[in-house]
Amino acid sequence: MRLEGKTAIITGAASGFGAGIARRFALEGAQVMVADLNGAAAQSVADEIGGIACEVDVSRDASVKAMVQAAQVAWGRIDILVNNAGTTHLPKPMDEVTEEEFDRVLAVNAKSVYLGARHIVPLMKSAGTGAILNVASTAGVSPRPNLSWYNASKGWMITATRAMAVELAPMGIRVNAINPVAGETPLLKSFMGQDTPEIRAKFLATIPLGRFSTPEDMANAALFLCSDEASMITGVAMEVDGGRCI
Repeated sequence: MRLEGKTAIITGAASGFGAGIARRFALEGAQVMVADLNGAAAQSVADEIGGIACEVDVSRDASVKAMVQAAQVAWGRIDILVNNAGTTHLPKPMDEVTEEEFDRVLAVNAKSVYLGARHIVPLMKSAGTGAILNVASTAGVSPRPNLSWYNASKGWMITATRAMAVELAPMGIRVNAINPVAGETPLLKSFMGQDTPEIRAKFLATIPLGRFSTPEDMANAALFLCSDEASMITGVAMEVDGGRCI
């Protein structure tokens, strides 16, 4: 019960890493908002864990504002924000990525962090406490070819994590990130271009521990960084990657 009495908003929590984090947080005693663009899937996960659901487009200010207001109405405070929602463009040469694809990747992976901070940081400042976790990627540390603008968006997220941590530390707010390696999530096929045994083997060959990451792996790391056990840790981008970035 390491999060007993805590409240947590988790974006992109209807599937993949986000769903794994939501399930673990609830198991550890947190009240969880399952926030996702897919409202029906968010409701399904929320029903499973005894949480609340919110349909949200994390790239739109009005939608994020409504999400935060709903959490405030339900709980009266927000202790934890996990910025997990993310997207990618399909693998292709950087100069072939369309402007529409680029804008979508940056809006979901980068602007969402800004919007979350804009609406939640003032509440955490008033409370004098809070934990924010950004789900970045090993792509922001050790980029893969043909995913250039996705790599860049995750590098932005890592830098944003450190900048937020430095600025918000005096207010009692901790900000950290985790860097997953490719995992069994809905985005895996998008990263690989196509899902074949050969391409999977090529990806796995770059991970020393020899397996993809799982939602449970991310949940364990997220739980630690958002709990009071990590009260002296801020500005960290923890690689949860099976050795991929060594």
